[in-house]
Amino acid sequence: MFSDHPTGNGSGAGSGGGERQLLVDLSELIRTDARSGIQRATRGVLGALLAAPPAGLRVVPVYDADGFYAHAPAADAEGRFAPAAPGTEQPIAVRAGDIFLGLDLAPEQIPRNAALLESLRRHGVRLYFVVYDLLPALHPEWFFAGAQPWFERWLGHAAQLADGLICNAQATVDDLADWLERHPPRRTAPLRLGHARLGADLQATMPPLEAARDMAPADGAVLDAVHARRTLLMVGTLEPRKMHAQALDAFELLWQRGVEVNLVIVGKLGWNVEGLAERLRGHPHRGRLLHWLERAGDELLLALYRDATALLAASAGEGFGLPLIEAAQHGLPVIARDLPVFREVGGPHAWYFDAGDPASLADALERWLDLHAQGMAPASAGMPCLTWAESARAFLDCLDGNLPVTAPFLLPRA
Repeated sequence: MFSDHPTGNGSGAGSGGGERQLLVDLSELIRTDARSGIQRATRGVLGALLAAPPAGLRVVPVYDADGFYAHAPAADAEGRFAPAAPGTEQPIAVRAGDIFLGLDLAPEQIPRNAALLESLRRHGVRLYFVVYDLLPALHPEWFFAGAQPWFERWLGHAAQLADGLICNAQATVDDLADWLERHPPRRTAPLRLGHARLGADLQATMPPLEAARDMAPADGAVLDAVHARRTLLMVGTLEPRKMHAQALDAFELLWQRGVEVNLVIVGKLGWNVEGLAERLRGHPHRGRLLHWLERAGDELLLALYRDATALLAASAGEGFGLPLIEAAQHGLPVIARDLPVFREVGGPHAWYFDAGDPASLADALERWLDLHAQGMAPASAGMPCLTWAESARAFLDCLDGNLPVTAPFLLPRA
């Protein structure tokens, strides 16, 4: 697996001519393509790196093949990745100067492969991992039982092994630095932190089959409702932190006040929201003022971004907030909870609310609807939106040493 002078372009060696490798870890995407925001980001950055490889680096997608890292097979005709058949895996070869980038969140693989990754470091491979958020560590009540120790085990190993940790927002860097102050890793050298802003291009990060899928008749009915009255769109998996329950309560108050406005929710069923799912499925306004699309195709989502009145980002916690950028790319106004990361992403190009209860949220939404009717609501058009190529360059800057924050650490025991 290790080589001082790899030759050729075969499965078990690096490239010749002194070209270093950028090993991009896709272990979780290979195993389970959940089409989450993190995996959309993984696809976007990887696609940009492969389309325009950085000078002097050969981009090599890899994955955990149960005890060693192997070359990741190319995506199939539907744009989906899968592991190689057992016994056909092609192990990677590395040499000093190569870079390992943990682009996808791999909470099981990194702790399991800690000794292997430490061996890579000893042989001169630099290790970097992307931290998209710290929500399971900071708010375990929003997640499934056991999420906090599961996540912190991954983060602790990443902090101990890495040359640097790359976040997707400065707000996440701040959260990470605070967490490391309380959980300093034992290291022989400082740990550097920085951030690379994510890009956005929904069509570029969906599997091609999804991008080409025609909308079903039911999709047309949803769009008819969107065209019939004002519509606020929520995008994201149903889970406690996304605050769909508070939003539904607020819309029920608006409907009681006679406000004609649709709530369209695009997101699969997550965890700890069974009661909310029952409410949505059995709601008297479902199909008219309320629409929950559990398996919306990306073509429909693109149409909703284009035709809705505004995006409602009601989440109580995010690592970045990719839907804000996707909405802005389509000129869709953004209504967002007043979170530091949303302020960082949206700046003055979104309208912010602070609502601790449904009545406060209903009042805030009614104020926004009035402002919008008067043409006074903030426009999203000026929101900074990176392409995935620009985002990939920001990641490469971090790999080149642009990591301005030094995290606290403990020296190893004697």
